Amino acid sequence: MTPTATPRDRVRRAAPADRLLSVPEAMDAVFGGEACRMVRPDGRETTVDTALWSGRPSPSDERLFLDPCEGPTIDVGCGPGRLAGGLTDRGVVTLGTDISRTAVEQTRARGAAALRRDVFGALPAAGRWRHVLLADGNIGIGGSPVRLLRRVRELLRPTGTALVELSPSDTSRVHEDVRLRVSGRLSQPFAWATVGSSRIPGLATAAGLRVVSVDEVDGRATATLSPV
Repeated sequence: MTPTATPRDRVRRAAPADRLLSVPEAMDAVFGGEACRMVRPDGRETTVDTALWSGRPSPSDERLFLDPCEGPTIDVGCGPGRLAGGLTDRGVVTLGTDISRTAVEQTRARGAAALRRDVFGALPAAGRWRHVLLADGNIGIGGSPVRLLRRVRELLRPTGTALVELSPSDTSRVHEDVRLRVSGRLSQPFAWATVGSSRIPGLATAAGLRVVSVDEVDGRATATLSPV
């Protein structure tokens, strides 16, 4: 990142005002510091608190995601690398993946390895990761939790675990098309989902996984899953 080519500048050059932002462009702008709201199909908007992704790992991050990881870990949708960087600082072999170029650059700046990849595309060491992280609502990626969890199972070794953050309200929405409103501009629609604790056992079973535990810290909940 240089003063003459900020993520915000790149997005504005690449995205004229008369068209929608692509999802990677929108995420580049978000990770570049622009204000963001998620727009649901019924028009309701909720603020996306991107500051939570950009700081140091919180105490709940430590307990729910960092402490359980004792071996090679892949952080899916790593964003600016809060968790991937924290694990790398602990000496844990970690790879972050994200569709945003800016996020990958920020993760690498924290000293962690990162690739600009879609989770459903080719990823290194598939079937050998000890842990897979789906933090910060990333169970929603692709709009189909079962499809995503099946992909997670493919990434894990047989004795591995997936750490999946759940919706605190226990409200589940599977496959809804949402948009991001970034500093007044809309992104193209993309499929998303939310999953609460009551839904995770059935979704896990459908994906060939089982729920080992559900843990709560400071109002956040995660499910630990392992291959059947």
